[in-house]
Amino acid sequence: MSSREAARDRRRLTVGVKESLRQLSIQLSLLNHHVGAKAGLKDTDLDCLDLIARFGPLGPTELARRAGLHPATITGVLDRLERDRWVIRERDPADRRAVRVRALPERGGELFGLYAGMNRSMDEICAGYTEDELRLLAGFLRRIGEAGQDAAGELAAD
Repeated sequence: MSSREAARDRRRLTVGVKESLRQLSIQLSLLNHHVGAKAGLKDTDLDCLDLIARFGPLGPTELARRAGLHPATITGVLDRLERDRWVIRERDPADRRAVRVRALPERGGELFGLYAGMNRSMDEICAGYTEDELRLLAGFLRRIGEAGQDAAGELAAD
């Protein structure tokens, strides 16, 4: 194979990876939308709840930064999440003037159940890969996530 053909094949493969990631993004957005609808959560509320569950407890300002939302928007999100008993606002023990938000574990099982089908499917798919392949895939996906975070940060700074 000539170097020109090899370059063309590599470009084709790279385009295929990008197209697959776009399709994945769409499908995960649809899944999250359906999960949110079943749980009575707006899409943004579900995203913020996920951030709180993964990185919390968080202050509202930190949540706004991680979610890429205006602090005033976060206030409405947190009001809805607290009203529906997904989260609780607590005083920060390090600074009694500050508030931290944490997810309430009793509601987490509800979401876990809604994602059970996808989790089963991912377990089945992962079972077909070796540990080395899974490490490669995990590293690739982590780096893609970081690239997306960087690109979003650049756009937000403009």
